[in-house]
Amino acid sequence: MSVTADIVRTWTAPRAVYRRLLAMGQREDRAIACLMAACFLVFIAQWPRLVRLSQGIDLPLGTPVAELDRLMSYEFMGWVMVWPLAMYAIAGLVVGVMRLTGSAITGYGGRLALFWALLATTPAMLFYGLLRGLNGDAIATKIAGAVWIGALLVFWITGLRAAAAHQE
Repeated sequence: MSVTADIVRTWTAPRAVYRRLLAMGQREDRAIACLMAACFLVFIAQWPRLVRLSQGIDLPLGTPVAELDRLMSYEFMGWVMVWPLAMYAIAGLVVGVMRLTGSAITGYGGRLALFWALLATTPAMLFYGLLRGLNGDAIATKIAGAVWIGALLVFWITGLRAAAAHQE
């Protein structure tokens, strides 16, 4: 299946998608491709909010307005350079804790669970970013953000369970 079809299918049958991804074998290039694509899409989701900030909207009075190119540069550096490293650290920490509790999960399985969860939830993040740019911190924006975080957690936990069951 294509990546986009797998993303759509993750929203309805996440365990089946994880089982299929794990059955493909351990491919670190696939895992890092998922992570980098997800981080790049999250960076794109930040654009409407950054435009809003560059126009001085939502800033407290007296706060200097930053230029859009500066804001985008910082956001790019964060999402494409720093967050991937942080995601590896988070995945490693979670796998370490799971192993201490007796799980048979592998490092690859733990990384794939987190990286795929992040990629599978990017449609929700893109929608959240759009609302953040159009509405600011309105209630609809907060609901969309909560849906994104909730889906990310559900998909990640489902992926961790599938990865642990795959090793047993």
